[in-house]
Amino acid sequence: MKNILLESLGVINTPHKKIEGMPIQPAGAVGIQGTIIVDEKFLKGLKDLEGFSHFILIYLLHQIQEYELEIIPFMDTVARGVFATRSPKRPNRIGLSIVKMIKIENNRVYFEGADMLDGTPLLDIKPFFGNYDNQFNVKNGWLDKVGKIDISKKKSDKRFE
Repeated sequence: MKNILLESLGVINTPHKKIEGMPIQPAGAVGIQGTIIVDEKFLKGLKDLEGFSHFILIYLLHQIQEYELEIIPFMDTVARGVFATRSPKRPNRIGLSIVKMIKIENNRVYFEGADMLDGTPLLDIKPFFGNYDNQFNVKNGWLDKVGKIDISKKKSDKRFE
């Protein structure tokens, strides 16, 4: 397989210094703020982003060393295929979070919903288009069988260190 080279656009700063105890999804990180420091050479790319209430962060799960093709996710007790979960122990260590815009000041983007580690390398920012990104009549695979879970009570543990 061919290697792919990506360039970090900047760094994401959050209050989370270690994996254990972190929120497992942005929905469990309500009120937790983060800051993105965008490299100056990408500053013009932030133009018009502040007009969006939410945006998508794509980042490198930089503290993950190995991947597992089957894992027990936080919201279940049964081993699942990694591609049917949002486990950080993925072959390409790519994370994705939809977060809420607070403000932009020069090369700093302030947001709410920080569910990633402090010092996370940023790979991309994309606006969230509510009219087009929302999906309805969806199936949630094994999560439909588990039932509704209070995500705010779920925190990361040592299984993904």
